[in-house]
Amino acid sequence: MTAAAHDRGARYHAGLGARDRTMIELFTAATPNGWKASITLEELAIPYKVRRIDFDKREQKEPWYLKINPNGRIPAIVDHDNGGFSVFESGALMIYLAEKAGKLLPTDVKGRSLVIQWLMFQMGGIGPMMGQANVFYRYAPERIPYAIERYQREVRRLFEVLEARLTDREFLAGDYSIADIASWSWVRGYKWSGVSLDGLPNLSRWLDAIGQRPAVKRGVDVPEPVDLEEMIRKADEARAKVSGMLV
Repeated sequence: MTAAAHDRGARYHAGLGARDRTMIELFTAATPNGWKASITLEELAIPYKVRRIDFDKREQKEPWYLKINPNGRIPAIVDHDNGGFSVFESGALMIYLAEKAGKLLPTDVKGRSLVIQWLMFQMGGIGPMMGQANVFYRYAPERIPYAIERYQREVRRLFEVLEARLTDREFLAGDYSIADIASWSWVRGYKWSGVSLDGLPNLSRWLDAIGQRPAVKRGVDVPEPVDLEEMIRKADEARAKVSGMLV
């Protein structure tokens, strides 16, 4: 891909003059992991350029992109303010950006550890389990009740862990942090996973409160807005489109 072709899919964010400033280049798509990156960038007010990765064209597997992310997944960033340094894996990316800006991640040992613990809770639990629930509930060509029930049950258990954690606190790890952004980006899709929030008032309160943040509203519209309710109404279309991409 030529530099000109590469740039055609780009959009600029984070204020006037962003195009003329050294910035982060974000390679992403409208998924929970993609939202983790774009919301973090919006919350940190770091100027960035968006390059949408087209899954239909399998751009994530093209040689130019594998040089940025050898795993062929989104999101990834290139920091042109740091010698073109690339970062892949959404959690690593969030830590990198938070440290770069000096926000959303405490610098004291205990505070930092607490945020990273809850970030890893999302990375190792919420994300993988909701991802598998989505695959078997929404996309798999054959319905396997055991698999659907197993992953939905585990997602609900993880939601109950969040519910208990939020009983006497506003956010997961002290002040609002990348830990909240990470879990929120996935939990907001609970209906798509076929999991209920009934009986989880603390989690519901947290979900609604974070969803009202201006930076969060901007971040979930990157690289384009997604209507989750409309997705559910058109679930059969989504199944047909995505089933061939599950590699």
